[in-house]
This record gives sequence, structure tokens and C-alpha cells, in this order.
Amino acid sequence: MVKPCVVVAGPPGSGKSTVGPLLARHLGVGFRDSDDDIVAREGRSIADIFTGDGEPAFREIEAEVIAQALAEHEGVLSVGGGAVLAPATQERLRGHPVVFLNVGFATGVQRVGLSTARPLLAGVNPRATYRNLLEARLPVYRSVATIEVATDDRTPEEIVAAIAAELTQELEKTQ
Repeated sequence: MVKPCVVVAGPPGSGKSTVGPLLARHLGVGFRDSDDDIVAREGRSIADIFTGDGEPAFREIEAEVIAQALAEHEGVLSVGGGAVLAPATQERLRGHPVVFLNVGFATGVQRVGLSTARPLLAGVNPRATYRNLLEARLPVYRSVATIEVATDDRTPEEIVAAIAAELTQELEKTQ
């Protein structure tokens, strides 16, 4: 079974879509994004899947796509913000290096812009929804992560350097 060099996880606004490709380039490996895989497989946007089929159906598709990516991709795999909520995905991530990109509330809100393109943040009070999302998911991110990197007040390049340093330390521990 092929294992990705690293799985990148975190809430919306943590930097997965920016840091993932930079990390892959730094490591000299390919990059894959589970959200892109979902859109390619389903032929419609994530927002359309959420709206048309509901979150449970989306999460089922997401878990299947991640299982496939974990089985066949060597490189960096970025997973959607809520992907780690699925117990099956949590189990599949065991044994893989998983980086949790931790973002604070203020920075996350600034980066996300509370766009309606993000289905889970659409609604009456997106700031409160985002805060609740961060609080609820934090323990789950930490439970699956082998590396945690704070992203507030750091450039993408600084985040990649911190991840690379942590990965090197992890590798040295296993040798």
C-alpha cells in the first residue's frame, strides 16, 4: 500500500490549499486535493453537492475519495476541513503523517472572508458558525495529527519550513 508523504488537514482558512502545493514542491513530490477529486468525480461543485444532496451524502463521497487517494497517491494530500470528522477517515489516517494546520479564529475569519461559497459558513451568523466549527473540530484535528503547526502570523513559506523540520524530526525518530 502506498502512503502519502504527508496529509494536510485543518479548518477552512488554515492554508491547506496554499501550503499543500508548496510543501509538495519542497519535498519534490506530487500534490493532490481531495476537494478537487470530489468535484472531478461528481462533475459539480462542493456547494452544489451540499445544497442538492446534503452534508451526509457529501461526507460519504468525501470519505470514499480520501480512501482512494490514501491507497494510490504518493505525495502530499490535502483533505477538506471536515474530512477528519468521519470515523472511517480517522481510522484510515492512522499510520500516515498528518499535519494539522491550526488557525486562530480572527485569522481564519480574515482568510475565509466568510464567503457563501463555503456551504458550512452560509447562514445568519457565519462568524458564530466558524467559531463553533473551530471549537468542535479542534480535538478531532489534534487526535489525528502527528504534527501541529500554528499558521497565524506566518507566511506560507514559513509554515512549509516548520512542517519540513517536524517531518525530519519524525523520520529521525523512526530510524
